[in-house]
Amino acid sequence: MKVKTPIPRADGIDQTLTLLKEGFNFLPGQRKELKSDIFETRLMGKKVICMAGEDAAEMFYDNNLFKRKNAVPLPIRQSLLGQGGVHGLDDEAHKQRKRMHLSLITPERLEEMKNTALQELDAKAKEWETKEHVILFDELREILTRAGCKWAGVPLQESEVKKRTDELSQLVDSFGSAKRMASGKKARDQHEKWLKGIIKQIRSRKISPPEYTPAYIVSNHREPNGKLLDLDTAAVELNNTFRPLVATAYFIVFGALALHDYPETFDKLKEDKDNYSHQFSQEVRRFYPFAPAMGAKVKKSFQWHDYHFKKNMLVVLDIFGTNRHPDTWDDPDQFKPERFKNWKGSPFGFIPQGGGDHHIGHRCAGEWMTVMVMRSFFKYLVENINYNVPEQDLSYNMKRMPTIPKSQFVISDVERIKRSVKDLMDDEQSHTVK
Repeated sequence: MKVKTPIPRADGIDQTLTLLKEGFNFLPGQRKELKSDIFETRLMGKKVICMAGEDAAEMFYDNNLFKRKNAVPLPIRQSLLGQGGVHGLDDEAHKQRKRMHLSLITPERLEEMKNTALQELDAKAKEWETKEHVILFDELREILTRAGCKWAGVPLQESEVKKRTDELSQLVDSFGSAKRMASGKKARDQHEKWLKGIIKQIRSRKISPPEYTPAYIVSNHREPNGKLLDLDTAAVELNNTFRPLVATAYFIVFGALALHDYPETFDKLKEDKDNYSHQFSQEVRRFYPFAPAMGAKVKKSFQWHDYHFKKNMLVVLDIFGTNRHPDTWDDPDQFKPERFKNWKGSPFGFIPQGGGDHHIGHRCAGEWMTVMVMRSFFKYLVENINYNVPEQDLSYNMKRMPTIPKSQFVISDVERIKRSVKDLMDDEQSHTVK
């Protein structure tokens, strides 16, 4: 019989307030203090096992050991993720719903999304030339909302662009504080009401988006029992097809910050030798804070490295800490895009949008889309426009989840270089996401 090793325990009765106070630094800080990649604590009154590292991630994403149903706290389900969607499903139900999402992102449709996003970016850049300065984060969220809806086959009237952009922005920004969760829930209620109206019109054939679009496929998707998705779930899943694109605004702003802080990357990105734009995009996703952690519940009691995991125990994986874990990454706190030049690492050591296999695991189906759009936008910034970065507060608060530079990255004196966006699309078409 194996001896059970006690899991190190963090000090304090409950550390919810400490988590909210320390943000991204909470889990790495506790692990450093306890000198352990696994520890036990209490969050929101419940016992929780927290862990980090490649081995822990591989175990965490084993669908035979963990389940996702009701693992995420209700306020986050009501705001960021929605209820009834693919994130909270397990076993065959998850596989079946995941297949629907993966069917939406064929290579051709990914190419179409990237091109659509580039066209929206170029249209905005024309406006930027007429302005003294622009706040890049705000502009990106509108660009990606427009592109996401267009790609998804969701009709978006010009008069409602700001409203839908604000709703999607509040969803993505809704974890990390009670106030933002409440705002996110209100925004989701409004957004899903809008999407349910569109789905009703598609099902009654009052509007007819192309059959290859998410709007059409989700509206007509049938569960294994042969029934259409109920309206509430269909709205959640339709939102899931383009909301992650809007979240990409965080990564793109951090990429712009990297270009500013590490000017030696500018010419490398412009030359794009050895697919440097891909290396740069991956390092942005690894280095900068985005998703702090992910939770799951133990499906059945088991032992791992002599640690006992009890059935229904909540387990939290430190995503930010795993992406910077010294056992996996050399100089993890340094920004080095070249580390991805010939990277063939484990799908559990690099997990900015989940780990494991895209087809059967809980790794984000939109990850390929994220990387493609990031690459093309970074190349646009170095090839298609000139701009200045005026003096501003570019620091970002690690206590805030999600976080972004305080100024939200202001650029000024924008001048478009006379190179057509079509040329950029043609250049991009030769690249594939690795």
